[in-house]
Amino acid sequence: IKYVCLLEKDYVGFATLPNQVHRKSVKKGFDFTLMVAGESGLGKSTLVNSLFLTDLHKDRKLLNAEERISQTVEIMKHTVDIEEKGVKLKLTIVDTPGFGDAVNNTECWRAVTDYIDQQFEHYFRDESGLNRKNIQDNRVHCCLYFIPPFGHGLRPVDIEFMKALQDKVNVVPLIAKADCLTPSEIKKLKERLREEIDKYGIKIYQFPDCDSDEDEEFKRQDKELKWRTRPTATS
Repeated sequence: IKYVCLLEKDYVGFATLPNQVHRKSVKKGFDFTLMVAGESGLGKSTLVNSLFLTDLHKDRKLLNAEERISQTVEIMKHTVDIEEKGVKLKLTIVDTPGFGDAVNNTECWRAVTDYIDQQFEHYFRDESGLNRKNIQDNRVHCCLYFIPPFGHGLRPVDIEFMKALQDKVNVVPLIAKADCLTPSEIKKLKERLREEIDKYGIKIYQFPDCDSDEDEEFKRQDKELKWRTRPTATS
């Protein structure tokens, strides 16, 4: 008995699965949730708008000094659909207005960690259900934490916040408004921050090593990114 394959390709097997999965993923699109945290006035919204060429805070109300002092930490979500070269991305920005603005910032990160834990629980519940076809992944994938440029290192609230999140999400600390510092000041501040991060055992995101079979251009970009994040590098 002879069987004839009606597919255009001569070979059909598990080796073609990566391409099939890739095409399916590209067609479906990807979900990415980015959290931004830091006190008001550090340029969080400006950075996000510049990165994704969109305005996520069109209707934002600016608070006066008295309102900011009494404000509690809120969780605000903004979702935008982005498409680049046929690849769709559903981007969710999680903002944390009120963080670090109060006179007493004791455990001001509690609302943030509770939100992250809730998203993990929702995703686990959906994955454990019977209908897993249209699961929404609202887990926080990365947190950009903005550090003021005017201090002399990490503040207690910075240390406690990053340590509270380090085992839940990829934490990427940023020096906010670094353009107001000279290159030598940026270098010194980066060195001091890296020393304190190591001193307090804070786990921040590290660029992974690229595979040996990656192309040379990707290896070059990976090497350059790692060099830029060194304590002695400037940005």
